[in-house]
Amino acid sequence: MSTTPMRTLLDIQRQAFLVDGFPSAKIRIDRIDRVKDIHVRYKQQIVEALEADFGARPPGQTLATDVATIVMEVNETRRKIRQWMKPERRKTPLMMRMIGGRAELQFQPLGVVGNISPWNFPFQLAFAPAIGAFAAGNRVMLKPSELTPLTSALMEEIVASAFDPAEMVVVNGGVDVAQEFSQLPFDHLVFTGGPEVAKHVMRAAADNLVPVTLELGGKCPVVVGKSADIKTVADRVMGTKTVNSGQLCLTPDYIFLPEGKVETFIEEAHSVLSRCYESLLDNPDYTSVINERHWQRLKGYIDDLEARKVRIEVFNPASESFDDPGKHKLPFVMPVEPDEDSLIMQDEIFGPMLSIKTYQSLDKVIEFINNKPRPLALYYFGKDKREIEALCQRTTSGGVTINDCVQHAACSDLPLAGVGNSGMGAYHGHHGFLQFSHSKAVYRQGLFSMSSLIRPPYGERKMKMIDYMT
Repeated sequence: MSTTPMRTLLDIQRQAFLVDGFPSAKIRIDRIDRVKDIHVRYKQQIVEALEADFGARPPGQTLATDVATIVMEVNETRRKIRQWMKPERRKTPLMMRMIGGRAELQFQPLGVVGNISPWNFPFQLAFAPAIGAFAAGNRVMLKPSELTPLTSALMEEIVASAFDPAEMVVVNGGVDVAQEFSQLPFDHLVFTGGPEVAKHVMRAAADNLVPVTLELGGKCPVVVGKSADIKTVADRVMGTKTVNSGQLCLTPDYIFLPEGKVETFIEEAHSVLSRCYESLLDNPDYTSVINERHWQRLKGYIDDLEARKVRIEVFNPASESFDDPGKHKLPFVMPVEPDEDSLIMQDEIFGPMLSIKTYQSLDKVIEFINNKPRPLALYYFGKDKREIEALCQRTTSGGVTINDCVQHAACSDLPLAGVGNSGMGAYHGHHGFLQFSHSKAVYRQGLFSMSSLIRPPYGERKMKMIDYMT
């Protein structure tokens, strides 16, 4: 970790920002190109660090989720920066236009953007906001998770190899460092994690009136319509659940199936998983739970379900034992109709588990979803346009994917955004540029000023004109 105090690093970046002024498109493109370069140049080290931190994490997954996503976002962003930077004309009232007034929005960099990023996709969730921040002309300070220490140390090393600390810097450390980081007077602060920690981050930011972007996850539901093909549903839902073993803020958390479709779904789900894994415990393609604490939390869900005598479908193709907390792996678990007060229905699962529920009425499904905290995403499978319209209009979520999972987050021109308990603010593509810019109102006066109409004295002629305006 850098020995320079965090406040000093912030002051260095802010002073450089003030001295250098409004950065050109060339400078911004150079910075995001360097973000891409370090991901490509150090991709093998990124794979190895994440594999060591997790215990088991497929290299292909890491390359796809933590390297390729950043490369694609840089490629898309660099093509649009000049266009995004242009001032936008705004309509002026008729009387102001008649005297030559003109209005526009200018997109001004905020200054220094801080980012407290999580452990599940350490590079992707550290650098995706940084791309938006750089595109908008800002400087960046990163605080990665202490739960992936080797990955965080590598991030600090490779950022230092490509960036001056006045441009971007990584600050490593534990919870105490994260708390101090959240108290700094940034110009904007990004946090990705759980709602409870987010409340502390937001309170700390409030002391300096720092605006925040929060990406917080939640229990993302899947609603399967009667018109859906269950084989397709199982393939796409369970395929998504294999990514990081469900340790993904956008992963499906529970699924609503029409009555009579449970056994078909379970059979197809086992078929999907069987094509992915012949065994789990020592399979390098099966991602470990991040650490023993989270393993114990997930095992507690299973113990609670067993105590409640809930039916649990388990995918364990090699009949292995998962009692060793040192390996922190668990089989895929699918409880059927878990109690509403069971632990697995209370919190975001963040693991290789999917709760199965059935329904008769879509209205009851909508009521159930609306009685829960607002999720980061909602997924629907089916062809019924009325059902799609009802779910989109009568439920609130950060985003929606229809007939698949997570894919809305892969569209660079759509925002990654939470709502309510699942977060606030947005980034990705143009939305990131706008999130990390100040949309400054600029008005250019013509030869005459409207102010002469509203200052004393208020004679009869002036009163008639004001009366006409109202």
